[in-house]
Amino acid sequence: MTFKKYLWPTVGALTIALSAWLLYKELRGLSLDDVWDSLMAIPMMHWLLAAGSTLVAYAALAGYDRIALMHLGKKIDWWFITICSFTTYALSHNVGASVVSGAVVRYRAYSTRGLTPAEIGVLIATCSFTFMLGTLLLAGMVLVYEPELMERFGDLVPVEASAATGVLILALIGLYVVASFMKLKPLKLGSINIFYPAPKVVMPQLIIAPIELIGAAGIIYFALPEAGNPGFMIVLGIFLISFSAALLSHAPGGLGVLELVFLMGLPDMNQADVIAALLVFRLFYLIIPFVMALVVILIFERSQFRQNNPPDLKRGEQQES
Repeated sequence: MTFKKYLWPTVGALTIALSAWLLYKELRGLSLDDVWDSLMAIPMMHWLLAAGSTLVAYAALAGYDRIALMHLGKKIDWWFITICSFTTYALSHNVGASVVSGAVVRYRAYSTRGLTPAEIGVLIATCSFTFMLGTLLLAGMVLVYEPELMERFGDLVPVEASAATGVLILALIGLYVVASFMKLKPLKLGSINIFYPAPKVVMPQLIIAPIELIGAAGIIYFALPEAGNPGFMIVLGIFLISFSAALLSHAPGGLGVLELVFLMGLPDMNQADVIAALLVFRLFYLIIPFVMALVVILIFERSQFRQNNPPDLKRGEQQES
């Protein structure tokens, strides 16, 4: 238990240290003044577009929980789902070890709505799978449309192999969709029955997750200048790689990992411009939602405390004493 307790924080700390060292080697000639000038050079319209992309991304994130609850056959107030989803992702994206940190928030929230631990576990797994499905779907599309993307990270994978990988990914997703219409029998794991998602669950998965990822990538795209900008599809592809690597690293906020992958993927762009765009992403997608999530948690816990300790009960206990 002690080993598990310190495993992911240790992995995250080591990842940040390694990424910081690699970033230092990459950016040692870059000054803060250059980054500030790049931030100031972003047009106001692009700031607004980046903010709009953030709203699109977080609005879509609420759909993850909605899809999972649809799969479970549970009905919960839409507003509660939206607030819970927003708080979960705002915290997990910043804290790191997103599956664990997100599970704590979801368990605390949905247990107050009558969901059992097993049902919450299925909900968490479904949300994670929806994200993975959306990432693979967009990755397959990007590799088919822009197969030269992988050349930005070295010559390890030929262009033809990248395009073939994209086709294979899309074919596997197609099989997943076809299987949803076949009404397969539940898979038994011990005493737990795992039901294959129905089409009414699968189809929203293929829409909501890509919208969220496109919105998140749009923040960076709109914050980048036109000079040397390779286009949205390339930026989206780099984002999918960097964001996935950041989540797998378990580093809080993917600190260092996100920046390193983007600098590698955009070698023709001014480094200060890339760092400035990533700072805008961290501000809109991570920092502001994180502060708002802390306020939401404070309000929620206060309401739960009042619900469990009504004023009349307190007065009655005082009179008895």
